[in-house]
Amino acid sequence: QVQLVESGGRLVQAGGSLRLSCAASGLTFDREDMGWFRQAPGKDREFVAAISWVTRTSYANTVKGRFTISRDNAKNTVYLQMTSLKPEDTAVYYCARDQRRSGWDQRDWTPEQYDYWGQGTQVTVSA
Repeated sequence: QVQLVESGGRLVQAGGSLRLSCAASGLTFDREDMGWFRQAPGKDREFVAAISWVTRTSYANTVKGRFTISRDNAKNTVYLQMTSLKPEDTAVYYCARDQRRSGWDQRDWTPEQYDYWGQGTQVTVSA
């Protein structure tokens, strides 16, 4: 069965950096488009970044220039490198598989388009 397992979340000071990892199994990973989302307490789950199987990327405006999504197909892993972290980046971060197979440029980055999710990893940024 499909499994996505996130890791790397922890407490970090504002201005610091973190790298999150998401290890995938049960998928043909090198043909999958993947995404990162986050959810803060009392808020909806929101899009952070996405990467296609041919390594096209998309970012939320709130993280553009600070976060970088990447993948290592040999390790079946997608990464989220986060720099210049802010307290408002505090959330549970989830990786997910995009169930769409075409139309990258026309996509809306909503959770409903993703069908497999990890359990999440907590990122806390202190002021």
